[in-house]
Amino acid sequence: MSRGVIQPSQQKLAEKLTILNDRGIGMLTRVYNIKKTVNFDLTKNYLDLVVTYTTLMIILSRIEERKAIIGLYNYAHEMTHGASDREYPRLGQMIVDYENPLKKMMEEFVPHGKSLSDALISLQMVYPRRNLSADQWRNAQLLSLISAPSTMLNPAQSDTMPCEYLSLDAMEKWIVFGFILCHAVLNSDAAALSLWKLALQSSTCLCLFRDEVFHIHKAAEDLFVNIRGYNKRINDIRECKEQALSHAGSMHRERRKFLRSALKELATVLADQPGLLGPKALFVFMALSFARDEIIWLLRHADNIQKKSTDDFIDKHIAELIFYMEELRAHVRKYGPVMQRYYVQYLSGFDAVVLNELVQNLSVCPEDESIIMSSFVNTMTSLSVKQVEDGEVFDFRGMRLDWFRLQAYTSVSKASLGISDHKELGKMMNTIIFHTKMVDSLVEMLVETSDLSIFCFYSRAFEKMFQQCLELPSQSRHSICFPLLCTHFMSCTHELCPEERHHIGDRSLSLCNMFLDEMAKQARNLITDICTEQCTLSDQLLPKHCAKTISQAVNKKSKKATGKKGEPEREKPGVESMRKNRLLVTNLDKLHTALSELCFSINYVPNLVVWEHTFTPREYLTSHLEIRFTKSIVGMTMYNQATQEIAKPSELLTSVRAYMTVLQSIENYVTIDITRVFNNVLLQQTQHLDSHGEPTITSLYTNWYLETLLRQVSNGHIAYFPAMKAFVNLPTENELTFNAEEYSDISEMRSLSELLGPYGMKFLSESLMWHISSQVAELKKLVVENMEVLTQMRTSFDKPDHMAALFKKLTSVDSVLKRMTIIGVILSFRSLAQEALRDVLSCHIPFLVSSVEDFKDHIPRETDMKVAMNVYELSSAAGLPCEIDPALVVALSSQKSENISPEEEYKIACLLMVFVAVSLPTLASNVMSQYSPAIEGHCNNIHCLAKAINQIAAALFTIHKGSIEDRLKEFLALASSSLLKIGQETDKMTTRNRESVYLLLDMIVQESPFLTMDLLESCFPYVLLRNAYHAVYKQSISANA
Repeated sequence: MSRGVIQPSQQKLAEKLTILNDRGIGMLTRVYNIKKTVNFDLTKNYLDLVVTYTTLMIILSRIEERKAIIGLYNYAHEMTHGASDREYPRLGQMIVDYENPLKKMMEEFVPHGKSLSDALISLQMVYPRRNLSADQWRNAQLLSLISAPSTMLNPAQSDTMPCEYLSLDAMEKWIVFGFILCHAVLNSDAAALSLWKLALQSSTCLCLFRDEVFHIHKAAEDLFVNIRGYNKRINDIRECKEQALSHAGSMHRERRKFLRSALKELATVLADQPGLLGPKALFVFMALSFARDEIIWLLRHADNIQKKSTDDFIDKHIAELIFYMEELRAHVRKYGPVMQRYYVQYLSGFDAVVLNELVQNLSVCPEDESIIMSSFVNTMTSLSVKQVEDGEVFDFRGMRLDWFRLQAYTSVSKASLGISDHKELGKMMNTIIFHTKMVDSLVEMLVETSDLSIFCFYSRAFEKMFQQCLELPSQSRHSICFPLLCTHFMSCTHELCPEERHHIGDRSLSLCNMFLDEMAKQARNLITDICTEQCTLSDQLLPKHCAKTISQAVNKKSKKATGKKGEPEREKPGVESMRKNRLLVTNLDKLHTALSELCFSINYVPNLVVWEHTFTPREYLTSHLEIRFTKSIVGMTMYNQATQEIAKPSELLTSVRAYMTVLQSIENYVTIDITRVFNNVLLQQTQHLDSHGEPTITSLYTNWYLETLLRQVSNGHIAYFPAMKAFVNLPTENELTFNAEEYSDISEMRSLSELLGPYGMKFLSESLMWHISSQVAELKKLVVENMEVLTQMRTSFDKPDHMAALFKKLTSVDSVLKRMTIIGVILSFRSLAQEALRDVLSCHIPFLVSSVEDFKDHIPRETDMKVAMNVYELSSAAGLPCEIDPALVVALSSQKSENISPEEEYKIACLLMVFVAVSLPTLASNVMSQYSPAIEGHCNNIHCLAKAINQIAAALFTIHKGSIEDRLKEFLALASSSLLKIGQETDKMTTRNRESVYLLLDMIVQESPFLTMDLLESCFPYVLLRNAYHAVYKQSISANA
């Protein structure tokens, strides 16, 4: 008991328990003279009261701390009110008296045995009919709408309409507990004994309340063993127990098997012809009630197995039965107005007329009864279809309560109008009551006949059934029934115990969430397996795999023997699609079948509401697909940080496209927007990190190209070949683990652009620029170290001797050229990336790209630089080359130092160009500086200096607002003067590659949008360039020869 303020409802606990006990006995006394004929409501409520009273006493006796609890209650009452509860002694005495509740109640019910036994024996026509075997149901074609097509539109009728969907579980509790309490009748009435034995043979335990069960045979035997002369009854109990243990499980298994097919047929017919819900509503509620009883029986017995063989208590197809129940429930909810229209017309056009005739033909009808009967007729006559069309809310609870009262009036022995003498009236009223429920109580009827909220208290069994359903592919299409069952849970709550609403509500939410999550995970895993298979098939079509096929074809043509004898011939792509017969099922076929089944379930309902929370099953799948697609894309890069291995962009693109094709096909199974998944995932992959903070393919490839490929270029293991527009491995002692050309040629760069998109390529560019900016920062430091010498050289380029003397004073000349070469290499790689991006975007958005290109090409020269830079930024994002690289400008702008004035920064930039210009002649002495016409470049990548010089100059002088053209002219003059000097050198080692270095001037001018050949001619005779080209080509031919 909590220590908080005691609620009034808790204060009255003693009174409630005592009054319930007294009133229970009082009610039994008042209904002593009931003669059961067709008084369904009165008899049902009477028997329910007996069972409720019995159940309450049994459960109370099972509370081990019951004496301590009522003691604490009395103590709390004393503390609150200053005195003990006056009913406390009675309550305490009741707890003591009911230590063995059934034994005590058997004594109490002796005076009431006649009334109780009469009520129970009235079940002799109902219970055996409900407790038939599956074969008997099948032979009678129970619940079938199509077995007699000619009567399909006839309304389903019965003399005992409410009994047709009465819970079998409830009847068994009435019979078992009822005959225990009035056991004497078992010795005197064969009908009573037959009912009792039939109930004992059907089950080994009964549900007391929720997951509390009552083991029938043991309890009954323990009670009867102490009664003299009951040996025969004890033997009956033992025989029935053996019968129940050996046959009940298989009997109920066959019933469930029959109900699966019967409910499937019923649901299919009603889905096609919902109008049949009107005349055949009774069939629907019978089907729901029968299926509910079998499911609850299985749930109860599976948790309380009393035999070694458990096969009969494990039903892997239980989900299918629950699913068809949910389908029928959905039909009733969806087509409720159809049923209302039918039964409103039925009540007003038929029931009212027949009832009026029956009332008129009554020989004796007291005034009170006559008034009630007349009100029934008037209520039904006033009904019209227009009320349904107008959405009017119907309420026949008063009418049903009046019929309940009328049953009570006419059932006593001295009643003027005895209902037992007018059975037709009773039957008609029972039918009318059913018809009224079809108009105003459809939801309540669904709860009464198909509520499975008991699963809330069998969580472990519930989850196990769900797992079995998912594991069996043929059953996975019905897995949605488990989340749907969670919508039932709140119906088991009661207003007298409001505090458990939150507990049960939370359990329903957590289970529903878990089920939907597991369903989505299972679908995701199937999709992943299909994607893996498809990626394998796509991989077979990669160009690299055709080499062996081509080789075999060539060798076959030339009749050369290749390969080992007996070596199996490699299967060609597409062989998997060739089927010799339809029975051949591949793994991919099985996966697709399993996926379609599970997706049916996920797509079954758009959403479901559990305890005022809305769940959308498809969103669970979408969420899981996004997460898995993200992980798969990153995983397919096969990036290994230790060995620096990574998949080629073209191969990754092929795999991603195969993956996306599979995901696109999911829309054929489930109504989801897979494009949204693509957008969310692929856009995240264009960023440095995804939404979970994990690396993306953009960061992986950017890191690989910078830290692996370009670093090996700097180390001299790889060279950029302009003729091939690719980086190529150079022959070295230590072979590289990858072929640079396979990662940097046009097709690979285009694939990279497809994968990373404009955002990802922009990130790649920014990372490249960061490396360039760090190199420029180091270059500036070298300029500062040599500032005085460079300042003098800048103005002395026409004094050869003085320039030679000053050049000897320069330090770190090789470092300057090496850093500038590295910058050139990075810019060359970026140029490849930009060109690939432009090609890709031109395919995807040609009109937009052409508009951007036209915009860039027509910027007036007098345009403000800020405006021009915005245009260049737009153009660069589209992969278009620009006179001034906006990314480089941004990267170098961030280097501005606060300690150095803008004038000083500008001077350093000018002197950097001077430093590079006067250092070029030193390249002629390098053996690797030889120009190769085949690759249109130099093996030591000095041809990349042309791009570095032009773009660095354009960026630096844009930042410092200088004239790019003037500074490049100055550079050209200095470089020409310096290179002309080596033409006068006599040392062959110094001038070994003089002609190859001369060509750099031509490359610089060709690369520059600011310089012209006329300007070069004024500084450097073109005849020297022509001779240089002639010499390097001649040298190349002789070397090859």
